[in-house]
Amino acid sequence: MIDLKYSLVIEATDDPEFFGFYSPELEGFTGIGHSVEDCLYKAKWGMLEHVNLLREKGFPIPKENPNPIVTIQNEKRAEAVA
Repeated sequence: MIDLKYSLVIEATDDPEFFGFYSPELEGFTGIGHSVEDCLYKAKWGMLEHVNLLREKGFPIPKENPNPIVTIQNEKRAEAVA
């Protein structure tokens, strides 16, 4: 079982050595990892740190998601402007 408190999106990049990740439910939370597993590990602990920082600064803390979803996708590319 993946023990996350919020949903997570992991994105493959053009560089096969790096993946980016963020939580659509936890504003401002992002990170990078060297594999999907690395992203999951970093996200688990990073989310705790992020929530603690929000609490310290007096910012609102989103409710935990009882059924968080992990999405793995290719990085979204910017559309060319004509």
